[in-house]
Amino acid sequence: MKKLRTILIPCLMALMFTAWDSSAQQSREQMAAYYYDHGDFEQAAQLYGTLYQQGNNKYYYQRLLTTYLELKQYREATKLVQQRQKKLPKELCLLVDEGNILLKQGQEKKARKCFEKAIEQITSNLQPIPDLAMAFLSIGQNDYAARTYLTARSKTRNKSLYFNELISVYQRMGDYKAMTEEYFDLLDQQPGMMGSIQISMQKALREAPDQRLSDGVRQALVSRIQENPNNHKYLEMMIWFSLQENDFRFALNQAEAIDARFPEKNGQQVIQVAQIAQNNDALDVAADGYRYLINKGSENPYYFESRVGELEVAFTEINKTHPNDNKSILHLKKRYQDAFAELGKNERTLPLMRHYASLMAYHGGQVQEAVDMLDDALGIPRLKPQLRDEVKLELADLLLFGGQTWDASLLYMQVEKANKDDVLGATAKLRNAKLSYYNHDFEWAKSQLDVLRASTSKLVANDAMELSLLISDNMEDDSTYTTLELFADADLLLYRGMLDSAWNGFDAVSRSALSHPLFDEVLLRKAQIRMRQGRYSEADSLLQRLIEFYPDEITADDALMLRAELNEQQIKDLDKARECYEKILINYPTSLYTDQARKRYNQLKK
Repeated sequence: MKKLRTILIPCLMALMFTAWDSSAQQSREQMAAYYYDHGDFEQAAQLYGTLYQQGNNKYYYQRLLTTYLELKQYREATKLVQQRQKKLPKELCLLVDEGNILLKQGQEKKARKCFEKAIEQITSNLQPIPDLAMAFLSIGQNDYAARTYLTARSKTRNKSLYFNELISVYQRMGDYKAMTEEYFDLLDQQPGMMGSIQISMQKALREAPDQRLSDGVRQALVSRIQENPNNHKYLEMMIWFSLQENDFRFALNQAEAIDARFPEKNGQQVIQVAQIAQNNDALDVAADGYRYLINKGSENPYYFESRVGELEVAFTEINKTHPNDNKSILHLKKRYQDAFAELGKNERTLPLMRHYASLMAYHGGQVQEAVDMLDDALGIPRLKPQLRDEVKLELADLLLFGGQTWDASLLYMQVEKANKDDVLGATAKLRNAKLSYYNHDFEWAKSQLDVLRASTSKLVANDAMELSLLISDNMEDDSTYTTLELFADADLLLYRGMLDSAWNGFDAVSRSALSHPLFDEVLLRKAQIRMRQGRYSEADSLLQRLIEFYPDEITADDALMLRAELNEQQIKDLDKARECYEKILINYPTSLYTDQARKRYNQLKK
């Protein structure tokens, strides 16, 4: 037992001293970090000096060196670096530290010699390269960081090495010419990397503070295309770049040039540009692209898509402009009928059938013809259930438009029942609740709308909230519902396209009292009527009044967005449009329109 005690006691004491020493070490680290973070570099230097002597740790070395530099103790800093160089002669970043000390003392020539020496010692061993480049970057020597990566390339004879790192350094330097050349040199070496190059370029273009990078990319592409006219990769890059710049017309011209030069492409780039232009409301460009492919004949693989796309563009134009003359409606109707005669009525032409029904009902005043077309759509064999229910929803809208409210309600309920847990079902429920509102069944409508306010669809939830608030505000202020009934009647007339009657109905609401919670809604509806009548300046004035007199109402952001689009697309006052988009971002940051407003604002800033 005595012998056992003799063995155990020293062991226990050794463990206690080890734990105590570890605790003391941790305490010194915490104190050193505290002094360092609070700018007390003298105290930090003493503690980091002790810690570094104990472990030769790189982190302690860097902290200690920084404290010496902060205290302008250049002799101690130099000594620290030289001692570490003796122990670690292959650690090239120590030469950067030595040069940095000389720079701090104004000895630039000597500092440059240290930097050059570090570059000269680079070999095909890539291990020290990241630390060396980072050391240069940390002291603002970006050009030497770039040379580090380039020298490593040269030593390893690998021209694609450190692509992302060099792009980052050139971006930091603002050397957009070198940055652009880096992109296109890699494209030459590895054409399959085009997608990755485009992603990197897109990020750089988005983060660039001015137009210099954009201008540099354009010039470099033009130069390379002239040097390599048969390299279709550069032509494709020019198309991609033009789309990033929203220069859809130039992108289409380039796509057609590729198609002419490389017939085997069969218009692939043209259809892509046309579809992107269509999605970005560059409708004239999209229409030209589709027509180009249609003119290539029905044997072209993109003929069908182009026939459908071109009619979709024409339909969108009609929806935006609401032409008052029947000539343009009849002309488009004839074009649809020609398309059905050629392409048939089937699932592939279903989008055309749905648009044709909308054209006939909402623009041509031929509701029954529209209903017949959707009935034909529902008769398509093996139509997917989702598409069938979408058509049913549109058919219900048409029936409501034509005054068949009972039949419309039945269809809404069918669609809701078949799609209980998705957006389509919520949309059907919303429209049925709106039908109840039109029928003056306000309490039932509100009960349904309040359920929909929790919908997963942001758009459905927002619309439900707006209509629910409209009903509840006016149920409370007008127990007889007289004014709300007048408003609902006028709203239904507006939905049915009876614009003059709807205007008179909203006028009646305005005359019903000197003030009323519905007056902001009346201004919004009147502005919508004037827009559909092509009386854009009157619509703009009405929206301006709403924004000025009712800035805190739920309709304010709707009015701002409508006014922004009106000024951008019809009035062509881009400064006013940009101002409206900006007001949405500043005054209504939680608005449903925030993302769209930000996108349009940034586009108009260019």
